[in-house]
Amino acid sequence: MTGVSISVPAVRIRPRSARAAWRTFWHGGLLSYGMLFNWARPSIYIPTLIVGPTFQLLFFAALGSYATHRSAAYFAIGNAVQASAIAGVFGMTMAISNERWFGTLPAILATPANRLALFAGRFLPFLANGLMVSLYAFGVGIVFLGVRLELRTVGVAALALLATVFSCNAIGALQGAISLRLRDGLFGANLLVMAFLLFCGVNIPVAELPGWMQVISNLLPFTHGLQAVREAATGAGLAQVGGLILLEVAIGVGYAVLAFWLFSYLEHSSRRNATLEVR
Repeated sequence: MTGVSISVPAVRIRPRSARAAWRTFWHGGLLSYGMLFNWARPSIYIPTLIVGPTFQLLFFAALGSYATHRSAAYFAIGNAVQASAIAGVFGMTMAISNERWFGTLPAILATPANRLALFAGRFLPFLANGLMVSLYAFGVGIVFLGVRLELRTVGVAALALLATVFSCNAIGALQGAISLRLRDGLFGANLLVMAFLLFCGVNIPVAELPGWMQVISNLLPFTHGLQAVREAATGAGLAQVGGLILLEVAIGVGYAVLAFWLFSYLEHSSRRNATLEVR
């Protein structure tokens, strides 16, 4: 009896196909969080992203309500939103710059994977992380500091918070790309987080800042998103704060595009110099 062999052609996924891009986006993003985020271990995560923001929120709420006529809830909301910046800025900086320090950058530069999917996938886990940290801080404010949110506009406040976390991640990605050529990228991340505290209305309203500081605050992410969260918390609807949310998203997209352009430029520079390191 003669056997009949049927040859089935192998199905190959082209490196730039939609399926491969989705796989790179999803799995690459999750792996970057587990492998490149130095704070993922509970021994570092809990003190840095749970305990630290808790004491920051309590400190500024106590100091601000004592030194000004504003309620503790005002400062609690500002610092609860700012807690997401710590997770987003530092997280995205590590997710990109650690490719160099952990020795995986040459593999990234050599792979034919879709660069946009590779880059965008880094946002997803840190976006979720920033939201989680900020929501925890809001919980602390609700339980201990009298923060109250209008139930009918909670969804609007959540949308504004999401836009704020995204824009913070975007500037963190830019800092990460810059850090590929720096010896210490976390120094710049520290400056950014401190700049948010100083310029973006976390504890001091932007309207009370000097004119030159207001110009800087309007160019930074976080400023308009925080304002939208505060207004939504007091009952403002999407019609009132929608413009602020869109502006926050636009600023975030601008920083994300700039970060991707810089990453691509550094990659092309490395190929032009015939090296698999970014120099």
